[in-house]
Amino acid sequence: MNFFFRDIFSSFNIFGAVYDRIRRIAVPPKAYSWQTLLYLSLFSWLMASLSTGYIKDIIAICGWLFLIAGTAWYTTDNPLYVPHTNMPLGAVITGFLVSVFAFGQDKDTITPRTIVLWPIIAAIITAIPEFFEGTGTDVKTQVPRIEERQRLIVLIACCMVISCWLQFYFVVEHWVTEYPSVQVDNSKRSALVVREGSTIKVPSNGIVILDKLVPQVEDQIAKKPWSEVEQWLLDARKKVNDLGKQIIGTNLAEYEERYLWRVEPRVSNVKLGYKLDLLSIWIGPSANPGGYYLKKSCRIDPVAVSRNTAAAAVKKLDDTSTIAEIYCNPTVKFVQGAPPPQ
Repeated sequence: MNFFFRDIFSSFNIFGAVYDRIRRIAVPPKAYSWQTLLYLSLFSWLMASLSTGYIKDIIAICGWLFLIAGTAWYTTDNPLYVPHTNMPLGAVITGFLVSVFAFGQDKDTITPRTIVLWPIIAAIITAIPEFFEGTGTDVKTQVPRIEERQRLIVLIACCMVISCWLQFYFVVEHWVTEYPSVQVDNSKRSALVVREGSTIKVPSNGIVILDKLVPQVEDQIAKKPWSEVEQWLLDARKKVNDLGKQIIGTNLAEYEERYLWRVEPRVSNVKLGYKLDLLSIWIGPSANPGGYYLKKSCRIDPVAVSRNTAAAAVKKLDDTSTIAEIYCNPTVKFVQGAPPPQ
């Protein structure tokens, strides 16, 4: 029984120790402390959630300032340093809060600008105390010693390099998003054409252009009088170019690379008919000096049909009429190099 009560009392002692530790952290030892600033921050955000208009914005700004000041105070009481550097971990945390407060947006709290400027702001926060001496209200400005100046210069320079690399990452990510076809051009897998076995992945936007173009060309050629089709082929460059502009403007509207695609036809004679190659040509940056293009080939042949079954547009009065029949290869061919001359 004695052991039982002793275990109970020892458990109470453990809970009491935990409670004392939490109380020391949560309850400010005096009014002027970092806990007070954090509580003011929470109170400001609560009041801001209940307010509207410019009053809400003012209270929210005060909440951010209290949070930044309280965090900076707490992390400088017992500073921890980033491993292998002379940058306090508190400066990194405070720099992040300052960056979010200064460059965050209403919808996106963390933006690319927030991430890019974070290291530089953290370095500046680390450097500021070196220009002051004293504590409390007795503070004087000073010029850091030569050793401290060298250390601060190296620290700020390293953080600027980190920011440059972060900015480069976001720029490349933007390029890849807005210009996905830039990735499709290098047969050595370092950038653009990616081979998996015998398969070559071609730019999806170039495929979209041809897939949308072929049905419209077929509508203008299929079952039309042969004389009209031959006239259409004579003017194929203008007609295909106009169709391509409409397709690119409609289907690639969300991509900046829509200005870097061009559509052209290539017409050649074959036995009894014509061969029509539809090209979507990439005119943007390319690892290949000649660039690349995608091609779909169509075969156009004359077909003789009886006058009774000919299209209404056929105006011949003899017993038979000739109309066009078109067949387009369903596959898209990816070609590196400049397109053939017209």
